[in-house]
Amino acid sequence: MKKPRIIVIAHRIRSLYNVGSFFRTCDAIGAEKIYLSGYTASPKDQPIRLAKTALGAEQTVDWEKVKTLPPLIKKLKTKGYEIIALEETKGQSIDYRKWSPSDKVAIILGNEVKGISKVIRDKCNKVIELPMLGKKKSLNVSVSLGAIGFYILGK
Repeated sequence: MKKPRIIVIAHRIRSLYNVGSFFRTCDAIGAEKIYLSGYTASPKDQPIRLAKTALGAEQTVDWEKVKTLPPLIKKLKTKGYEIIALEETKGQSIDYRKWSPSDKVAIILGNEVKGISKVIRDKCNKVIELPMLGKKKSLNVSVSLGAIGFYILGK
């Protein structure tokens, strides 16, 4: 089995704990790179606080800070990446179990409260959701990355 190529895009993430956790998860799933966009903090912006959760993964995972997403999405599409937004959106998102990831996937993770804007979702190839059985409508965004990341590895 060929290892999939995974890129993670953290867009407008407020919590440094989530960003640090993204770095650890990216390391665990062998992600090629993590892009930090909008006001998402980077290891350069918040080296001490972010390192509390990243535990060194911020040193081993390739990352880049980008201002806006549309140019990045366009660039990744030209390189053959399937762009997915990880978010439950009524009428647009599909259950992750009905999705067969390509061998090159870029996962967009959105703000913890507001999610991913319609403008960005509309630029994606697919919007994927992790269906919830409980009363809450979502997992923590860093937990969601772990779930979808290992799903992609298992395909």
